[in-house]
Amino acid sequence: HFLRANPRNVEGMRLLAQIGIKLGILDDAEFLLDSARAFEPDNIQVRLDYIDALRRRQKFAQARTEAEALHARDPENPLFQSHLAIESMQTSDYDRAFELFDAILAKLPGDPATLTSKGHALKTTGAQDDAVASYQAAIAAKPDHGDAWYALANLKTYRFTDDEIVRMREQAGRPDLAFMDRVHLSFALGKALEDRADYTDSFAHYERGNTLKRAQTRYSADAMTAELAKQRELCTADLFAKHAGSGHDAPDPIFIVGLPRAGSTLLEQILASHSQVDGTLELPNILALAHRLRGRKAGQSRYPEILHELGSDQLAAFGAKFIEDTRVHRQNAPFFIDKMPNNFRHIGLIHLILPNAKIIDARRAPLDCCFSGFKQLFAEGQEFTYGLAEVGRYYADYVDLMDHWDTVLPGKVLRVQHEDVLDDLEGQTRRMLDYLGLPFEEQCLEFHKTRRAVRTASSEQVRRPINRSGQDAWKPYDPWLAPLREALGQHG
Repeated sequence: HFLRANPRNVEGMRLLAQIGIKLGILDDAEFLLDSARAFEPDNIQVRLDYIDALRRRQKFAQARTEAEALHARDPENPLFQSHLAIESMQTSDYDRAFELFDAILAKLPGDPATLTSKGHALKTTGAQDDAVASYQAAIAAKPDHGDAWYALANLKTYRFTDDEIVRMREQAGRPDLAFMDRVHLSFALGKALEDRADYTDSFAHYERGNTLKRAQTRYSADAMTAELAKQRELCTADLFAKHAGSGHDAPDPIFIVGLPRAGSTLLEQILASHSQVDGTLELPNILALAHRLRGRKAGQSRYPEILHELGSDQLAAFGAKFIEDTRVHRQNAPFFIDKMPNNFRHIGLIHLILPNAKIIDARRAPLDCCFSGFKQLFAEGQEFTYGLAEVGRYYADYVDLMDHWDTVLPGKVLRVQHEDVLDDLEGQTRRMLDYLGLPFEEQCLEFHKTRRAVRTASSEQVRRPINRSGQDAWKPYDPWLAPLREALGQHG
């Protein structure tokens, strides 16, 4: 309302864009910040917010160009160096990122945020020992820096010492501790005590972290159940029969869908080890398209009803745009993986715009999958994981929706059970490659030797040969899992 009366007010545009980013309306946020930057090119906060919006939209090359422009204005400015380092990481130029991080640390030797970011970059490239040293240096500089404590826990392979656990408890007990430091320390202590088999105390810390995080979210299990039920109601066999032959015919995409912590990074690493397949990221493009199809009216989504109104030309254009917009993440292989797990909600849309795309459902035993999600603090999104009842209900809704897709699109989705991959790696790898129409390659079984940046929480686990370390991890916590079992119901 204010901007209608003051259409060139840059701060108003910036604040509305911030609201858009919080609500996930990233295309509007990007447009507002791009316009604000044109009106006031010297407004540094607008420029920084614009870089943030571009990164969130995974427009990494453009975000880096913007960061380069800021850096060129004042090459010695640590803030500009830091932003350019982060955007260099996103475009896989790790050498430049490390050079910039080191330049900042030469000026600000104990800067905890820089040490932590450098640790993330080292972890992503597989230099685990160096990552640990960088995280520990951040903690030495700022003992309550929860981000670095949790980064150690999130390696999954790090084991905390007695002294570190004492220090974490001291920091967690401080009444003046910042909110996110408290969240990070809760999850880190949960992991540290789990490794010590102190399950009672471990669960108390996981529960505390989740309770804090849940209070911060707007997640509604009822709303999610209703949204997924709408997909089942409106994405019918008739809809797909009506649009047979429509869409963009590119066979390039391989979508790996399911729940987070279900083993999807392992499947991606196996398939990305094949000479004809590029691994990319959890791409936001399908979620962004679904959001756009909802329409502009708050609380009145037109999606998925609108799928019945779209013509062949529109469906083909959406598919072509997906192929074009994701090209930036690919190397030179004919096929590429989009590992966004939440795409399972939009398999109907994917099939309509890209009928030749392949879809793999990465599924894991319900209690293992749900409890692993509950133990994980996600960088953003996946808000259904911050409660045992919520994550159990989401899993049940997911299984019901996947059953629906199997009914209306028979044979479209290949289901790969995580436990079957652990039992028979070669058999399941051959099964996936047969489904994709690709010849078997031995290096797929040597996936842990494949050198590529892995940005998910499983990065260290997929750099090791296949193992069962996560199987049945819920069992010691069984006394506290009644809400999860109840929510899973028949799917438990």
